[in-house]
Amino acid sequence: MKGIMIQGTASDVGKSLITTALCRLFAQEGLKVAPFKSQNMSNYSYILPGGKEIGLAQGVQAEAARTEASIWMNPILLKPNSDTQSEIILLGETVETLSGKDYRNQFYDRGLEAVRTSLSHLQGEFDVVVIEGAGSPVEINLNDRELVNMKIAELADVPVLLIADIERGGVFANIVGTLELLSPMERKRIQGIMINKFRGDISLFEDGVQWLEEKTGVPVLGVLPYMMDHGIPKEDSLSSQRLDQAVRVKEEQYDSLAFEVKRHLNWEKVKDILNGWNGE
Repeated sequence: MKGIMIQGTASDVGKSLITTALCRLFAQEGLKVAPFKSQNMSNYSYILPGGKEIGLAQGVQAEAARTEASIWMNPILLKPNSDTQSEIILLGETVETLSGKDYRNQFYDRGLEAVRTSLSHLQGEFDVVVIEGAGSPVEINLNDRELVNMKIAELADVPVLLIADIERGGVFANIVGTLELLSPMERKRIQGIMINKFRGDISLFEDGVQWLEEKTGVPVLGVLPYMMDHGIPKEDSLSSQRLDQAVRVKEEQYDSLAFEVKRHLNWEKVKDILNGWNGE
C-alpha cells in the first residue's frame, strides 16, 4: 500500500488537523486520496448516505481529499457513554456496548479483521492512504493488543511521521522518549518529525531543530505555527453529532489550511518519504 501515517507523542497534538491538510495537499497533486483511522473514540460522528456513521474527523478528511467518505475510512468508532464503557460502531453500525477490559479481551480479533478488510478496500481504490493514529504509540500497558498505532503501520506497511505539540512544553523529552520506547522495528518506521503549535518567531527554534536531528537521526520536516480560526471542526467541540447540522467546511478553508501547513513543511521531503518507502 502506498501511504503515510501520522502518529503523535500524545493526544491532542494536532494529528487530525495535519492529516486533513495532507489529504488536501496530496489531492492537489492529482492523486486519489483516502483518509484512514482504524479506531476512533468520539461522540461526534459523520453521517454517511444511508445512515451509517464514521468518526467526524474522517468525514472531514474525506472532504479535504475531495472524495466520498465511506465506512472503510473508519471501521471502528467508539462512543463513550461512561468512564468505563463505550458503544461500539463497527463498519458504520452499532454492534454492542463493552467495558474497556471486555473490549480488549473480546473484541480485538473481530476489530482487527475489520481493519484488514478496510485497508484492503482502500488499497484497491486509492493512490494514497493518509492514516491517522491515536494517542501515543508507546502506551506500554496497551500495546500488546492495540489497533490504532504501530500495529496499523505494520499492517499497511507505511512510514510514520511523528507529531509533537510544543505549546505544552516538554517537546524534546516527548520526542526522544517516544522514540526510545519504540522497538527497533517500530523505530525504523519513523521517517520524519513535525513540531506543531509553535507560537512566536519560528527562527528561534532553529537550534532546537538541529539538536533533535542530531540526537535522534530523524529529520524535522517542519515547525508548524499555532493555527487559529482554521475552520476545521474539532471532534470534541460540536454540539451535534451530524456535521451537516453543525459546521460545513468551505473548500477555501481546506485550501487555506493546506497552504499554511505546506508553507512551514518540507513538502518535497514528505513526498520522497511516501514514494521511497520500501519497508526496510
